[in-house]
Amino acid sequence: MSVGTPRADSLTPDSADSAGCDTEFDGKFLRSVRVARSVLVTGGNRGIGLAIAKAFQAAGDNVAITHRGSGAPEGMLGVRCDVTDSEQVSAAFDEVEAEHGRVEVLVANAGITDDGLLLRMEEEQFQRVVEANLTGAYRVAKRASSSMLRNRRGRMIFISSTVALSGAPGQANYAASKAGLIGFARSLARELGSRSITSNVVTPGFVTTDMTDELPEQRKQEILAQVPLARFAEPDEVAGTVRWLASESAGYVTGAVIPVDGGVGMGH
Repeated sequence: MSVGTPRADSLTPDSADSAGCDTEFDGKFLRSVRVARSVLVTGGNRGIGLAIAKAFQAAGDNVAITHRGSGAPEGMLGVRCDVTDSEQVSAAFDEVEAEHGRVEVLVANAGITDDGLLLRMEEEQFQRVVEANLTGAYRVAKRASSSMLRNRRGRMIFISSTVALSGAPGQANYAASKAGLIGFARSLARELGSRSITSNVVTPGFVTTDMTDELPEQRKQEILAQVPLARFAEPDEVAGTVRWLASESAGYVTGAVIPVDGGVGMGH
């Protein structure tokens, strides 16, 4: 368990009185102090997901990540979970909430790729990517929403991709799954907004990862030629956007699709 400021659900009227707080204990007290929120990042064990998890941890939140066997960094709660399995999703939330309290911030980041041109793509290949990237997000969002509705507050952030809007050859399955996240998130924004639950999407472009590091130099230059800022994003830049969407200052932002792509997605 991460060590941080008090959990929101650990504060009581008595604790407000003992703190010498003059405000009534009606939620104003919770906003007057920095409390550690329960944050769950799916696929938070590497890459963009890990950067997001570390950003919340640095802010003092209690962070849990899901993984499929690699474990979690020090100070974070790691929960083994395959988002394509409903029972594993339910068990993961039970474990996280037993340790950190009800999930208040969900970052649906887990996803896979399995590229191939349409004429060569098997149906199973298409379905597997959609099942992990889109249906997996549905599973975790549905489970998180039950806790957020009880809390009457929450933040859901879905990690999509710039190819959701532009498309990409050989990635019909991936682009479809990531585009589906946008319609899904915006539907949740309309369904849950009256309960102070926001639902937003971040669409990263080309991000520095182990995968991009292994690209041949010529391919890197071809990619960079498409990017107005002429560089890859750093994972921390995506994480900063996600953290802002989960903050109080973004409380009136919902249904948004925010690109972190160096301008490559302009016009889509």
